[in-house]
Amino acid sequence: MSDHKVLWEAEFNTNVKKYWLMAPVILFTCLIVTIPVAILYYIIASFFVDRYLANMSCTLTERTLDIKKGIWNKTESTIPLEKITDLQMFQGPVMRYFDLHGFKVETAGQSSGAGGALVNIIGIVDTIGFRKAVLAQRDRLHDRDTSSSSRIAPSDSAPPSHSEQVELMREMRDMLARIETHLKGPHEP
Repeated sequence: MSDHKVLWEAEFNTNVKKYWLMAPVILFTCLIVTIPVAILYYIIASFFVDRYLANMSCTLTERTLDIKKGIWNKTESTIPLEKITDLQMFQGPVMRYFDLHGFKVETAGQSSGAGGALVNIIGIVDTIGFRKAVLAQRDRLHDRDTSSSSRIAPSDSAPPSHSEQVELMREMRDMLARIETHLKGPHEP
């Protein structure tokens, strides 16, 4: 995933297994007619929950948040910290009972659709501390990048002359024309 220095390797609360087993069972049991489905779910899910949890990891590095999960369809996400806009905390009533928290990773320009999050994670030990560490590292990166870019671009440099601006505009016009020609292709007028 990432070659950056690891700052925090998340551990998962053992109660997350109970939560993944019991939350659907409670829902199925409340619907009464699906009690047989609840029993079947519990038996089948008991086999897979340990494997799923063994495949989960969440690592904070100097520049990224690396997340792995899945049994059959394994997903690995490397989220650059500078793209993270928020880590939204959530906790439902069943999660509260098992003393679990979750967070949703929201990024600038995410592709998960309206209202969705790029990644959801449930059951990290000290979720609140982990969230604070991710956001603090993101802010440190932003501050470091901002200070280095201000040193690179001196503020007392003279603005480009009128002739330089005109030349730049012509270059941009020519580039756009080439792009437009390329996009039209050979079969379009």
